[in-house]
Amino acid sequence: MPLTSPAGRAQDREILRLAVPAFGALVAEPLFLLTDYAIVGRLGTTSLGALGVAGAALTTLVNLCVFLAYGTTASVARQIGAGNTRRALGQGIDGLWLALAIGVAIIVVAWPLAPEIVAVFGASADLAGQAVTYLRISLIGTPALLVVLAGTGVLRGMQDTVTPLVVSIGSFALNAVLNAWFVLGLDLGIAGSAWGTVLAQALGAAVYLVVVVRGARRHGAPLRPDLAGIRAAGTAGVALLIRTLCLRVVLVIATVVATRMGDAQIAAHAIAMQIWTLLAFALDAIAIAGQAITGRALGAGDVAATRAATRRMVLWGVGSGAVLGAAVLACGPLLPGLFDAEPVVAAQLLAVLWPVTLFQPVAGVVFVLDGVLIGAGDRRYLAWAGVWTTLAYLPAALLVVALGGGLVALWLALGVWMAARLVTLGARAYGTAWLVTGA
Repeated sequence: MPLTSPAGRAQDREILRLAVPAFGALVAEPLFLLTDYAIVGRLGTTSLGALGVAGAALTTLVNLCVFLAYGTTASVARQIGAGNTRRALGQGIDGLWLALAIGVAIIVVAWPLAPEIVAVFGASADLAGQAVTYLRISLIGTPALLVVLAGTGVLRGMQDTVTPLVVSIGSFALNAVLNAWFVLGLDLGIAGSAWGTVLAQALGAAVYLVVVVRGARRHGAPLRPDLAGIRAAGTAGVALLIRTLCLRVVLVIATVVATRMGDAQIAAHAIAMQIWTLLAFALDAIAIAGQAITGRALGAGDVAATRAATRRMVLWGVGSGAVLGAAVLACGPLLPGLFDAEPVVAAQLLAVLWPVTLFQPVAGVVFVLDGVLIGAGDRRYLAWAGVWTTLAYLPAALLVVALGGGLVALWLALGVWMAARLVTLGARAYGTAWLVTGA
């Protein structure tokens, strides 16, 4: 298909319609924690460190539960494509009930274990006390946070990425105001920061509930818990949970290896990972469009449209990755200064930016295909692919340790992992087993 054909331009508009607002929402989410850092930083180093420890624990919980958004997007989009709006909203309601149940379970399990969770990070006594306070208060907001994830999945599945963007921006603004008031105005310390974030998350969850419930009532979808539907949503989420765990294992191992190299190396690695994460948000926005478009097309039984959209989104992934990589190189000399990096850290960072840049086109394809296969409901394959690609990464990481390689070698090992993901996802997308049509 020519790049300038009318069909191609129509596909581009559809991809951008979904991807651009999705990118805005993705960027807004981590701003919750960044706002907390900016405000809590005024309380001193101990409070800031406590926020870092508690924030790391909370981020892990959120990452493990991202299947609530991804799985719901795929299932709802497939029903929309099949013309079953009532059933789509019914599955969305099931996802919301599942989110509430998991959120309550997390509170029950993690609340009494908060001191032990913080102790894993090896925090000092003063820091640990504040971290436990922040973590326990934040856990109260877990059900609301997971409802936001599930609600986002429902709306994305219904081809609406604008509402999640609006909710994210509103929640971020409220979070900033409440944190400033509670911490700096009412002098509530780190507890005030946690309560501000919990209230902002609760309001965001309330908006999603109102929007989804209104849609369900309009189309006659049941609001009561459907145990079979909730169980089906949970079962489908297991495979995506395994996929996410595999991703986290690779990133944690990379951090452990970098830490053993020295302070300068782990500092540079941490900055490089923040840059990588920011770039991933841009590429993941296309993947989210892939989830919604693929689910809808397959639900409508249109394999040809699914293939065409996949090819188009792969082109967008490669192009976006190349542009982002070029931007990293162009901004490279300025990046150490943005993080106030010492000369030895700056040298390590500038060296590692080369592999970060080179991997971006590959990452663009990997993220797109990951989103397409999630949208197709090909979760079991994604779980197995996650296991195999993690096993492919481990020898490369061990080789770096055995040979005493530096930070660049470690990132090249991550390149082996990305290449393995490209092969496994590309081979699957090239075949036909994932092209299951209908609701």
